[in-house]
Amino acid sequence: MVRGGFRLDILLEFSGLARSTYYYHLKQLNKLDKNMVLKAKIKMIYDEHKGNYGYRRITLELRNQGFLVNHKKVQRLMKRMNLTARIRRKRKYSSYKGEVGKKADNLIQRHFEASKPYEKCYTDVTEFAIPASSQKLYLSPVLDGYNSEIIAYQLSTSPNLEQIKTMLAKAFPDEHYDNTILHSDQGWQYQHQFYHEFLNQKG
Repeated sequence: MVRGGFRLDILLEFSGLARSTYYYHLKQLNKLDKNMVLKAKIKMIYDEHKGNYGYRRITLELRNQGFLVNHKKVQRLMKRMNLTARIRRKRKYSSYKGEVGKKADNLIQRHFEASKPYEKCYTDVTEFAIPASSQKLYLSPVLDGYNSEIIAYQLSTSPNLEQIKTMLAKAFPDEHYDNTILHSDQGWQYQHQFYHEFLNQKG
């Protein structure tokens, strides 16, 4: 007898369904999803971080909360649940902020090679992300076009004018330099009055 008061054999005969097939599907319906709790937790972490967490970071978060789970399993479950991490484009640092001061003429004109030391030098500011940290570092080097040697550099936690001042003092310690060109990306630091006064002072 099945639920509703009908005999099972009559229903099976009427539907043309084999008894073994009936019990198989009944067993599947009664079987609980053993990953139900884990899937719910994955969805909770995913939503909490607005879809920015992929399977690796969700696995770490699950382990922090006491779940002993393999990252491959989390990846597999997320795929079944159609959960994919959003890809955030990283914005490359640029020191250029428009014309905020005096811009120097481009004396290089794409002829980057130099025939002697300190004839053509190059500088800019590059941003570096520190792994597993929100902190960033900014590198300001001076490269000699004669032999591609870094003749001076300065690291800073922010791209500020003090960084450029220190870097210039290291790179050009002599009082005067004849026919030296210092080429930059024309960022705001290199449009600053101090920068142009330094270049004029050094010749």
